[in-house]
Parts: sequence; C-alpha cells; structure tokens
Amino acid sequence: MKNNILKTGFIVVLAMTIASFTSVSEKSVNVKESSITWTGHKVTGSHEGTINLSEGALMFEDDNLVGGSFTMDMTSIVVTDIDAGSGKEKLEGHLKSDDFFGVKDHKKAMFKINKVDGKNGTYRVYGDLTIKGISKPATFQMMVKGNTVTANFKVDRTKYDIRYGSASFFDDLKDKAIYDDFDLNVTLKF
Repeated sequence: MKNNILKTGFIVVLAMTIASFTSVSEKSVNVKESSITWTGHKVTGSHEGTINLSEGALMFEDDNLVGGSFTMDMTSIVVTDIDAGSGKEKLEGHLKSDDFFGVKDHKKAMFKINKVDGKNGTYRVYGDLTIKGISKPATFQMMVKGNTVTANFKVDRTKYDIRYGSASFFDDLKDKAIYDDFDLNVTLKF
C-alpha cells in the first residue's frame, strides 16, 4: 500500500514537472498585415482576387504549431485582375451572389485546425473548412517562419454547394465551364 502511494506521488510530481516545461501560447493573427489571395480557373483563363481576414489565432507549444483558426470576411471579396469599369464590379457581385458564395446569408468562412503533424516550421494541418455554412475536412501544408505562416491549397467549391458553371453538374458548357477547384494562398502574420 505504502509503495503504491509513493509510486502515485512520484507519477504526479513527474507529470507536473513535465507540464511546467511545456508552454502553450496563443498568438493573435494581425488581420491588417495578413492576406488571402484566390485564383479561380476556367476553360478560357482565370481570375484572381483577395479576401480579408476578420480574425484569427494560432496555438504554439514550445514554438511548434499545435492548433488555431482563422475567419475570412466573405463580404470583402475583390477581383484584382480586372480594372474598374471593365466588368470588375459585375464579377464581384456575381461571386457574392447565391450562384457562388451567397454572402448575404454567409458573411464569414472559417478554417479550424483540429490536428497538426510536423515540427521545425513545416507542418501538415488537418481541420475543417466552412464555406456557406457547410463544413468539410481539409488537409494541407503550413509553413511557419518567424512571425509568418503560409499555406497554399486547393478547394473543391462543389463540396460547398457552389456549382455554377461546373462541368461536373452541367452538360454542354464548353468554353463557359469553370473548374471545380480554386486556389487559396494564405499568409498569416502574428
């Protein structure tokens, strides 16, 4: 009995000692200095633009990424590859419409990290991406260098009920087809 009490006491002290040497810290994302760019591809070319961040935080344990989340302001979608007056406003309005992101009812999109593999600045993150109120698993690589996190990944828009111009759902689109995947390039400053 006495031996069991001593062993239990030793394990508790050891666990508390180990816990005191690991520190988990939350670092807020600086939304003003961070950026998200997107590229949508179609048969006849592509379009590019930006989306603003509204908030975000990253969790680190002993300088290794262990979690976090960031929220995108979908009302801020901007097209950057077309000059004003040349269809820019029309395309931005269409992207905000129910054909695409339904911004009236879905003002925010979010990515939440559930699991992280890796260390020393190179990580594989597993999480949930929510667009138009629909959450789907997403996995991609994140790089951390200094106070900057970067990630480049593809999103299949049809998983989020964005089917407009998709040859996966509509026949005879020919050169009007828009590819299902779009690219997100994320740079988070903290």
